[in-house]
Amino acid sequence: MILSNIEMQRAMAEGRLIIEPQPLPLLPTEGQKCPYDTHAVNLRLSEELSVPMSGPFTFDLMGGADFSEFLSRNSEKTTIQATGYALDKGKFVLGRTMEYINLPVDHPINREEKVCLAARIEGRSSIARCGVLVHFTAPTVHPGFEGTLTLEIINMGPASFMLRPGMPIAQLIIEEVKGIPFEKTDTTFKGQTSPEGRVKERKPKSTRSK
Repeated sequence: MILSNIEMQRAMAEGRLIIEPQPLPLLPTEGQKCPYDTHAVNLRLSEELSVPMSGPFTFDLMGGADFSEFLSRNSEKTTIQATGYALDKGKFVLGRTMEYINLPVDHPINREEKVCLAARIEGRSSIARCGVLVHFTAPTVHPGFEGTLTLEIINMGPASFMLRPGMPIAQLIIEEVKGIPFEKTDTTFKGQTSPEGRVKERKPKSTRSK
């Protein structure tokens, strides 16, 4: 089941879904753009970009090394200025959302109703129509995840595309999962706060009641 905007906001009030900072305004307000669609909420682009470099190496996900650290070591870091970052045709970068997402599994309502929440991050149609892919092949945000969401951005369009900090870059769709799953011991990317998936700084736990 996909949550409507009303149910999404209810889940945030209950602490079953945490998006920090919380997208505002909650309802359409004159003079302000509401980030909520009927069953999705917009997420914004952080100012931090990571540009994977070419070089004499091979990506080997079965090699056993720390992939986040390897990717970070072989990427160039840049900060998007207020004037923007022109993503040229054919160029690939890693970005991340400004918002920190948490989908706690161990929550009183989840245990009582034997459900929990997952999410999908998808692109926005206005950006897609420019030929830019914002998040591809890996849209799933599993129950229990927490961290900012990495954005794999590639420009497949006919012209450069301007990335600006704080721009609505993707949309988050919240889904209900039947049953309480066991959690994997592999916590790759959990708690990530960098485009490459590293945990640079853990965000304080939310103090809202659950």
